[in-house]
Amino acid sequence: MEDKQELIEAREEVAAMMSRARAAQHIIDNYTQAQVDELITAMVWAVAREDRSEEIARFAVEETQLGNYEGKYLKIHRKTRATLMDIINDKSVGVIEEDVERNIVKIAKPVGVIGALSPSTNPEATPVIKAISAVKGRNAIIIAPHPRAKLTNKKICDYMREAITALGGPADLVQSIDVPSLDKTNELMRQCDRILATGGSAMVGAAYSSGTPALGVGVGNAVITVDDTADLDEAADKIRTSKTLDLAASCSSDNAVLVFASVYDEFLEKLKHEGGHVIEGADKEKLQKVLWHDGHLNPGIVAQPAVNITGQAGIDLPEGKQFLIIPETGAGPDYPFSGEKLTVTMALYKVQDIDEAIEMTNRIQAYQGQGHSCGIYSRSDENIMKLALATRTSRVMVNQPQAASNSGNLWNGMRQTFSLGCGSWGGNSINHNITWRDLVNETWVSRPLTVTKVIPPDEELFGSVMGKF
Repeated sequence: MEDKQELIEAREEVAAMMSRARAAQHIIDNYTQAQVDELITAMVWAVAREDRSEEIARFAVEETQLGNYEGKYLKIHRKTRATLMDIINDKSVGVIEEDVERNIVKIAKPVGVIGALSPSTNPEATPVIKAISAVKGRNAIIIAPHPRAKLTNKKICDYMREAITALGGPADLVQSIDVPSLDKTNELMRQCDRILATGGSAMVGAAYSSGTPALGVGVGNAVITVDDTADLDEAADKIRTSKTLDLAASCSSDNAVLVFASVYDEFLEKLKHEGGHVIEGADKEKLQKVLWHDGHLNPGIVAQPAVNITGQAGIDLPEGKQFLIIPETGAGPDYPFSGEKLTVTMALYKVQDIDEAIEMTNRIQAYQGQGHSCGIYSRSDENIMKLALATRTSRVMVNQPQAASNSGNLWNGMRQTFSLGCGSWGGNSINHNITWRDLVNETWVSRPLTVTKVIPPDEELFGSVMGKF
C-alpha cells in the first residue's frame, strides 16, 4: 500500500508541474525570435557570470563528490557561453528553412513540454544547455536530476527562473524535480511531450520504453589512435587534457589509446612526462578489483583523483601523477580495461598500422561504446579518412582533445551539446549532436514545382541492369 501511495503522490506532483509548464509554454507560444533569444541569453547569463560560475562549480563538487572545481567551472562558465553562441543566430521561430530546389518551406512549432534527465557527472551545465535548447524552440522544460545532484540542479534552475521572470516571462518554463525519485522520473517521462535523456543506459532504456517520443544517448567509450605522422608532443598534451578534464566525469574521456608500434615507446615516455603513471602486473589486478565490483563499475571511483583510486587499491602513486596508464592487448568482457571507466584511467594498446587500429577500435567499441565517438592524432588524410570510413562511429575528432571537442567547442564546427546520439550502433534513433532543432515540430509547406518532374525512359532509369534478369 505504501508503494502505491508513493506512486499516486508522484503522479499528482508531476501532473501539477506539467499543468504549470503547459500554461507557461502557452504564454511564449507566440513569442518573436527576438523575445526567445533574449530569454535564453538571460538564462545563460544568470549562471555563467563569474560569481555564479564559481558558486555553482564549488557547490556541484561538494554535493556530488565527483570531478573537480576547475572542470566544472569550465563547463558552467565556458561551455554554456559557447552553446549560447552556437544557437543564438539560428532561426527557430516561424519559417526556419526554405528549400528552393524542392519548393518547400519549413515552419518550426513547439513540441510542448520537454522532460529532461540530468546526470550526476555533468550536473552543472547539462540543465542549462537542455533548458536553453528547449526554450529556443518555445518549449517548457522539467528537469529530473540524479538524486546525487538534486541541490545543484535546483540552484541552477532557480537562477534561470529568476532570469526569465526579470524579463517578464513565465518562470515555469523551467522547473526542477527538487526531491527526485524513480517514480517521479517515470511519471515525467510518461506525461511529457518529448524526453531528452542523458544518463545511464538503464535510464535511457526506460525513456525509450516509456511510450513518449524520446531522444536518448548511447554509452561512451572513446578510442583514440596516434599514428606515426602525429605531432607526439601535441597528442600527449591533448590526451592528458582530455583524460583529466573534470577527473574524467565525461563519457567522452579517452578510455583507450592505440599507438603505432613505430612510435609507441617514444609516445609512452611523453605520456609519462604529462603525468601518466603505468600500472601493470600485480598492481593491474589490484586496480581491476577496485574499478569493478561483481562485473559492474564501482561508483565509488567515478570521477575521483588518481591518488584516491590507487589508494583504495593499495598502490603507491608517485607525486605529480594525474592519470593511470594500463597496457592492454585485448577487448571484451575478459579485458575489462577495454571498457568505459569514467575515471582518470586509460588502456594503452600497441598497433602496427591503421588497419590494426581500425580492427581494434571496432573490437573495443563492439564491447562498449559503439556509435559514440573515436579520435585520431595524425597528419595523414589517408589514415584519417580510412579510420572514419571503416569504424562504426558517429564522430571522429581529428587532432583535438576528445572530451572537450566531440560535444562542440570553439575550435571546431560540431554543434554544442551534452547529448550525443549514437545512431543504430548505440541503440539510438539519431546519431548527431542533439540541439534545439530536435525539440521542435516542423510543418512543411509544399508548392508545385516550376517545372514538373518527368520519369525518364526505362533505358535511362534502369540502365545497365536491364537484360540481366
